[in-house]
Amino acid sequence: MTKIYSSSVPIEADIVDAFCDMQKGFTDQFVYYRKDLLRRFMGLGRCIALPALEGLDYELEGPANVAPVFFSFNRFDAENPAPSDELFEAFPRLRFMLPEIVLIENEAGTFLQVNSLSPVYRGRVERFLRQAAAAPQRKRRSIPYTLMPDSRDNWRAEVAQALDTIGEGVVEKVVLSRRLLLVADAPFSSKDLLVNLIDGQARGAVLLYRYADVFFCGCTPELLVRKQGSRVESMCLAGTCPASSDGKERQRLADELMADAKNRREHDYVVRHVREVFRRVCFDVKVPDCPTIMPLTHIQHLYTPAEAQVLDGVDLWELMGDLHPTPAVAGTPVGEARMLICRIEGYNRGFFAGACGYVDAAGDGEFSVGLRTGVFDGERGWLYAGCGIVEGSDADAEYDEIDLKLKTILDAFA
Repeated sequence: MTKIYSSSVPIEADIVDAFCDMQKGFTDQFVYYRKDLLRRFMGLGRCIALPALEGLDYELEGPANVAPVFFSFNRFDAENPAPSDELFEAFPRLRFMLPEIVLIENEAGTFLQVNSLSPVYRGRVERFLRQAAAAPQRKRRSIPYTLMPDSRDNWRAEVAQALDTIGEGVVEKVVLSRRLLLVADAPFSSKDLLVNLIDGQARGAVLLYRYADVFFCGCTPELLVRKQGSRVESMCLAGTCPASSDGKERQRLADELMADAKNRREHDYVVRHVREVFRRVCFDVKVPDCPTIMPLTHIQHLYTPAEAQVLDGVDLWELMGDLHPTPAVAGTPVGEARMLICRIEGYNRGFFAGACGYVDAAGDGEFSVGLRTGVFDGERGWLYAGCGIVEGSDADAEYDEIDLKLKTILDAFA
């Protein structure tokens, strides 16, 4: 049995400023930062990594009653034998990672948490408190870059292969992705991209997982599952159109998206999947019959929320495993779509489209889908984005849709 000692103290500092000032001393870094909600966790260092949380024993120290926070970054398809890029290969295969320090901002307040395998030394807590209180205001910087183009012809061939398989009745939908190489004109840090995503126009949950010299980051709009007590939430996000700075044009595009049979069919696959999972392990399931529009900076999505009360004995990790991957990132049927992805895509997606999030020692937390993301080493990196292919999909239109989605992670450089 593993025992954790965790000391949490209320603070008044801005946790992003504190993180930016403190991060210089830690190679392991973890961020799950919701821009729309007070669910913000920023971890530094690693106290311990665990394969499971069953049997975990923890003792709370300090004036605040805050359970230890574990981060979890999971690959889209850990069993895919195809090689991932060399940057994703550098990450260890770990499940639950407890940082030495976690900066927390939630509905209860703002806290500094220090975790240890032995009683927490008070001097460490006081030193980190002083450092957080004295942290200077963060600054943004733009990073010029060159984006290496991929082949539109290769994409057309991949979509044609997918459409042939759909025509044979093997799958109804498959989600294909593209990856592009980015080369920066000057060195950059994980902090640079993190600050640009948090303070920029990107909407959703900002993700960061740094291990030594490589880091995975982005800003995803898609919640996979959230658990707080017995209440659980998810969302169905599939079907895409451009956005516009002009309000009337944005509304026109949204109306067309709502009326588009292809996009509505693609969205319905996800709704059915989430509803079926919730009905197996939950009660009082509420999933609306009709989607609405989720407006983002560069694009708009069809969106359906889902909520329920989870049955006793079903934990967050089990829920995540039942839901992921959804048809929004794999296809339908999910198993057959994953096999087709392995056959068509020449690479392993790594953390892209994987389940990324946190869970505390009390069992509450949330996971989002790692969309609008990339993996970097401070000089170069790979960007990832995908789209759903169904009967009637046009390869060039889907290619252009992915270019729109890539703008979110590119915002991290502006």
